[in-house]
Amino acid sequence: MLQRSFGFLRIAATLAEAMSHHYSGPDFGFPRGDARLDLTDLYAFPKPRDASKSILIFDAHPSSSVVPIAPTTNEPFSTEARYELLIDTNGDSIADITYRTSFVSDARVGQTATLKRIEGNADDGEIIIENAPVSRGRDAFVSEGRGLRFFAGWRSDPFFFDVLGALDGLRFTGDDFFADKDICSIALEIPNATFGGKPIGLWMRSLIRSGDRWIQVERGARPQIAVFLAGEARDAYQVAQPADDGRFIDVFAHALENAGGYTPNEAARVANQFLPDIMRYDPSRPAAYPTNGRALTDNVVDFLLPILTNGKIKTEKVGPHRDLIDQFPYVGPPHRERA
Repeated sequence: MLQRSFGFLRIAATLAEAMSHHYSGPDFGFPRGDARLDLTDLYAFPKPRDASKSILIFDAHPSSSVVPIAPTTNEPFSTEARYELLIDTNGDSIADITYRTSFVSDARVGQTATLKRIEGNADDGEIIIENAPVSRGRDAFVSEGRGLRFFAGWRSDPFFFDVLGALDGLRFTGDDFFADKDICSIALEIPNATFGGKPIGLWMRSLIRSGDRWIQVERGARPQIAVFLAGEARDAYQVAQPADDGRFIDVFAHALENAGGYTPNEAARVANQFLPDIMRYDPSRPAAYPTNGRALTDNVVDFLLPILTNGKIKTEKVGPHRDLIDQFPYVGPPHRERA
């Protein structure tokens, strides 16, 4: 996510020289130096043609870094990690349901996935799907279990943004850096009855084992939150939980003051709209970021640019990708197959 945030951070630095003090020498590498642990985007929208179900997708492992531009590994997911989608069903910013995906590699069949559902703060839960094949090519391998559909594997990256224009002094040309890039998606098709058919909060996280425990190395829900946090605050945010996000509001607001020229009161008001970092989603309503979930075609950059720049920049001239598909997992096929 930090790699993907680089263009936004460059915008902030260009708009205000003061930002150079707060964001000097940021580390835009991947978590623990492993692109497979990098979480990029979260989507939530009603299933097309069946409003009784929802589609929840979270993406990890971009096929290319941004700075420098270089390909990442072909192996989709880390077998040393856990990838979790967390759901708050009662509005307290604490997970009530967690869908945990883990992976194993086999020389003969490649990677396979196990999906578990965990209740509350339990350490483990029931297996929903086991030995699900991970897709590496254009064909999407879909698995089913307990009324749920599941996909994991390489897909075309649905995110769109003129990153290089941002790096070039905000001279946007409409050149979408991600138009030919791939991503690893984990997609769930879930009956809304699973969470009572009521509004929920969503976020994602990746974890790795450290000794006899698992530690969180990255998390997120709304796009590009990390761009507003610097140094130790950014590191603390990555390992924190949404229920504790109130402690980051002052740092977030200060970044807005410097980047967009907000007054302290205005900056605090905007910061409070972004934290806690949870995506709110009501399955009974159409998806539309930022008010309800996020569709694959929602233009989150054009929403964020006016906020970050306090109205100075309203668009970067890039639109949704045209390779999305009309069936699960809805994310388009990858641009190349990976052995």
